Formats: sequence, C-alpha cells, structure tokens
Amino acid sequence: MPEQIDHPRRNVLGALALGAALAPFTAIGGARAQTSPPSVTPAGSAGQGVQASFAPLKRIVAGVLEVSYAEAGPADGPPALLLHGWPYDIHSYVEVAPLLAGAGYRVIVPYLRGYGTTRFLSDGTPRNGQQAALGRDLVALMDALKIEKAVLAGYDWGARTANIVAALWPERCKAMVSVSGYLIGSQELNKVPLPPKAELQWWYQYYFATERGQAGYAKYTHDFARLIWELASPKWAFDDATFARSATALDNPDHVAISIHNYRWRLGLAAGEPQYDELEKKLAAFPTIGVPTITIEGDANGAPHPEPAVYAKRFTGKYEHRLFTGGIGHNPPQEAPQPFAQAVIAADRL
Repeated sequence: MPEQIDHPRRNVLGALALGAALAPFTAIGGARAQTSPPSVTPAGSAGQGVQASFAPLKRIVAGVLEVSYAEAGPADGPPALLLHGWPYDIHSYVEVAPLLAGAGYRVIVPYLRGYGTTRFLSDGTPRNGQQAALGRDLVALMDALKIEKAVLAGYDWGARTANIVAALWPERCKAMVSVSGYLIGSQELNKVPLPPKAELQWWYQYYFATERGQAGYAKYTHDFARLIWELASPKWAFDDATFARSATALDNPDHVAISIHNYRWRLGLAAGEPQYDELEKKLAAFPTIGVPTITIEGDANGAPHPEPAVYAKRFTGKYEHRLFTGGIGHNPPQEAPQPFAQAVIAADRL
C-alpha cells in the first residue's frame, strides 16, 4: 500500500507540528560516518510570500555546458542532487535544500540546459532537448564536481533525468526519489495514439509541433509557463512573487529551442544527435532500475502521469511509493518540501 502523507500546505503550525514529530538531527560534521542519515528539521510554509533564496550560485564546466548551480550543506557530506522540471527552475528546492543541508547532505541544485544561467560552451552545439542528452549532462556534472555517487531526486524532466542515470549508470546513483515514477520514454512507443482524453492532456506537445507553437512559446514564455503551473497544480495557491522568482530562469537564450526540441523529439518530429543513438537504444528497451527508490505522486497532479501500478515493476531494488495528499500537484518539492526532504532521506536509508 502506498504511504499517504497529508501535508497542510502553507500552514505554519502544521509544519511545526510535523517537524516536532521528526527525529532530532545529528551534527553535520558526523554525516559521512553515519550508518543512516539523520532526519530533517522544520521549515516554514511554501508558496506564498516567499522570501527564501539560495546563496550565490556557483558555475562549473561540465561536458558541453557551463552549469550554474546552487550548493548547500557541508562539502564533505553525502551528495544529493536535486533536479527541476519544465517549466520550473531550481527554486522548486529552495526549502528542500536547507532541510537536507541541515541533515548533513551536500546538496547540489543545478539549472538544466536551457534554464537560468547555465550556458552552452559553443554556439555550434545543437540545442538538443532529447532525454539522453540531459542524462549525459548529469553524469558530466557529477564528473566535474568529482561526485562518484549521489542520491538523485527530481520531478518532471528532472525525474526522467534521474531515471536515466539510475538505469544506465547505476554505479553513480546511491538512491533515487522520482515523482510520477518511471518516466523513461521511447520515440517508437510515442507513435502509438492514446485515447482522446489522454491526448487532450498533451495539448502543448502538439502545439509545440507547429511553427505557430514555437513562435507562441517564444512570445508568451512567462504566460505559458504560468498556465502550465496552474493546470499541473490546480490546488497550489502560489503567489505572483513565487512565480516571478522562477520565471526569470526561462529567459535563458536557449530555453525555447531546448523546450521545443524536447517535445518534437518525443514525437519523432525532430532528430536527435548521433552521439546519443546507443543510449537511446538502451532506453527504448525500458531498462529496469535496481537502485533503492521511492516514487511520489501528488493527489492533485494535473499533468499527464502514469498510475503507480503501471510502473512499479520497473523498480527491481528496494522500493516504496508515497502518495502526498492535501492537494499536492505536479511540483511536490515546492508544494510539500518537508515530506519531499523526508522521502530523500528515507530513500537513502532503504
């Protein structure tokens, strides 16, 4: 049975009550030697009147990118990489990061290609959004940071990227938290039509397949992203400041190209790069994932997502599924930061 977590969003008293029930955390300096990671400490509410921010971002050359990322926690702590989705940004984890840092983790939150201040090193590099490219980006980042193995957590594009690394490079993934479960895709499978109601949920994918859609997304990027936020998390009452803080990440000069290519590639309407062909062949076979994993679903997720029973068999190692209740949508780390942080720690303990 899935674990249900009732998270009263933006209720400070509820958040403090939850925090009081958590086990006390151990001193940061002992994090590396611990046999099991400590629990998180309480944080405030999410989504309204947000003042939280990251420390000044860091930059590092990794593969074809100069990646911009937030870092928190002790430099010698066990690494946890937190990956955002489309059309969101690193602030999805602005409350999760200090919880994990306080529990002794070295937390890394990178801007994916096409977001924030992450940039391509060369103007000649294709602005490619295919899944294997993002998976390779994450491995390159871990190499650049000299991180041999890490806990990976993500939602949307970030969950898919974590899935890919866990499936193809399991030696690099200690444990994983994946919102909406198994998200590895296949161009061949995407040729199969879905029932009309399911196709309707993918309206923007078909919009992006047209030149009008590309022009529309370029012209109305922020308006489009806000609509997606509202549809994907219909019960999340985020305020203007919360959205505006993240929307600036979509002003990246490559964001539109990466986004359009991602969705066109899925439908076989855009070619990938030959260097990723072998990886895509492996992914098209839907490899199982054997690393310890917790999957998460929000009870009010308005975005297309599979049912947990459909993907549970893809996880062959230690595995749990958690349902976040109380109106949680497509962006659980920002809508329910404490339960999300707890899931990361729990996955590391599996």
